[in-house]
Parts: sequence; C-alpha cells; structure tokens
Amino acid sequence: MRRRLKQIIKSGLHFIKWGVVAPGAVLVGRLRSRSQTVQAWPEGEARLGPRVVLFMHFDGRGLVRSQLLDYIREFKDNGRDVVFITNAGKLQPHSFEALKGLCVQVLIRRNIGYDFGAWADTLDRLGLPRADTEEVIFANDSMFGPLLPLGDVLRRLDYGKADIWGLTESWQLRYHLQSFFVAFGPRALRHERFRRFWDSVRPVPMKSYIVKTYEIGLTQAMLAGGLSCRALWPYEPLLRMVNQEELEKLIEMEAAELNRTDPVHVTRKLQILRIRDGAARRVALNPTSDLWRQLLLAGFPFIKRELLRDNPAEVHDVGDWAEVVRETLGADPEPIRQDLRLMLKGGAP
Repeated sequence: MRRRLKQIIKSGLHFIKWGVVAPGAVLVGRLRSRSQTVQAWPEGEARLGPRVVLFMHFDGRGLVRSQLLDYIREFKDNGRDVVFITNAGKLQPHSFEALKGLCVQVLIRRNIGYDFGAWADTLDRLGLPRADTEEVIFANDSMFGPLLPLGDVLRRLDYGKADIWGLTESWQLRYHLQSFFVAFGPRALRHERFRRFWDSVRPVPMKSYIVKTYEIGLTQAMLAGGLSCRALWPYEPLLRMVNQEELEKLIEMEAAELNRTDPVHVTRKLQILRIRDGAARRVALNPTSDLWRQLLLAGFPFIKRELLRDNPAEVHDVGDWAEVVRETLGADPEPIRQDLRLMLKGGAP
C-alpha cells in the first residue's frame, strides 16, 4: 500500500511538472526576446577567424576564476577566437580587463535562458556560422581545469571521423554528448539541422526543460539529421576500466585489518561495486560524476565542479580527488582548492 501511494505521488508530481509547469515555462520562453545582451566589448561587429569558441559563464558576483582565464588562454594559444558570454549581468572590473586580453569579444547578458539561451542569442548576434567558419566550440565553466594542456585535446577533434565531437557522452534519459564542451565541424555547421535546432531554442525559465529539450535534444537532432557524433572519452571503455581484476585487488587488500575497516578503502570498493552494478543492470551512469576517477586515469583534463561542490549523486570515493589529480595527472590541485574555499558550505575539500 505504501509503495502504491509513493507511485501515485510520484506520478502526480511528474504530471504537475511536465503537464502544468513546463507548458507555462515554454510560453514564457516564447514571449521573451532571445536577445538579452546588455553590454558588448568591443562594440560593433566582432572580427572572427575560422575557429570560434563560444564560452559560457555565470558567477553571481561577476567574478571570473583564474583557472577559467587559463582555460580561455589555452583556447587562444591553440588558434581559437574566444567569445566570452556571461549571464551574470555584470563583470568585476579586474575580470573584465583580464578577459579583454584573451577574447575577441565579451558579452554581458541578463540571466535569462541558461547556457543554451545565451549560445542561441550569440549565434544570432555574430551571424554564425559565417562563410569562412570551420569550427564552433560551445564550452562552459562547469568544470575545473584544464589540468593538462588543452592542445592535445583540440588536436584530436578530427572532423573527417565525426561531424560533431564532445569530450564525454551520456546515456542518461537519452544518448547525448555532454554540453560542457561540444565542437561542430564544417559539415555540421552548414547542415539544415544545425540551423533548425538553434532557431528553435527559446529562453525557457526551467532548467530541467533545458536539459531534456536542448542539451539532450541537440545530439538527438543532429543524429536524426544524419550527422555523426562522437566523444573523445567514450562511455563503454570507461566502464571496462572498472573490471573484475580491479575489484579482486581491493578484496585482496582487505586481508589486512586496517584496509578492512579503513573508510577510504571502503568507499573505493563501494564505488567500484556501484559502477559494476550499473554495468550489469544496464543502468546509465553519469561519466563526469560516477566515472570521474576512470576519466582522470584515461587522461581527461577536467573534473566536474558540481561533483566537488555538491556531489548530488552521492559518489562514494570522491574524497580521493586531490590525490588522483596529483598522482595520476601530475597536476597541482591547489587552484581547485582555492575555488572550493569560496564555494563550499559546510563541507571539506
């Protein structure tokens, strides 16, 4: 009886969310203008080369983290023209000045439409893709890093092998490239599905709608149009890294009394079992959360901010992050710690 009641409540809440709230949010999105830019530097038409990055940012204080400036510098040093877009509605003067030395344009918007609303607005404003545009990368500030030079990643974007590249792919809800970094090559940029998708994006004030319709919908729309999509760190090889041999090593270590009771050892084992259980039952995991360790071991140069700040999926072994960053990538975890000092509320790094 209790289970049945829970199912009824869950179904009722789902209906309210998608049958009542979502249609209202969509109506608001249709009534709003997509153009929400309040300030542009420099004014007038931006001079863009053939390879462009639309870099999305939000910070309520108007600050730009030093690690983000390094990220943008990596794009610039590898031949990309960066357009920095913030939904914060403002930028602190020192952040603004730092961006001017790295970006071809800085756009300040009202906090309307989330990332996809900002990207659609910017495509309109800049008239992208232009006749000479060969690549557009959509990126955002939801990751810590890069923890390794970005040039190696950018050189792997081979548009002869795929029209659209992400860094990671997810099967949650439906298959999609995760939107913190998605790169479109020449064929995709000139495909009718690219134009049709971005023309459809509206500044809808509902995050779950944005995720379902735009983040997941983007990859689905491109695939339906016959475009090929690939991830540099695909899902299945990451799962295969969590193999029986790794689990057996942990069990072997439990012969020592300390490892049997050590909470760090226990959390690693629990996370391996969680991943193996998901693989066995074909439950889709989030690679940037559940498989964060495997990604770093495979040379992935980022770690998700939400994972270290909130850990909403309650990943067991994330307390190891600094050790893995330092020992696996040979990178300094201190810049991430500096950001966590401002972000964490009641937690420890």
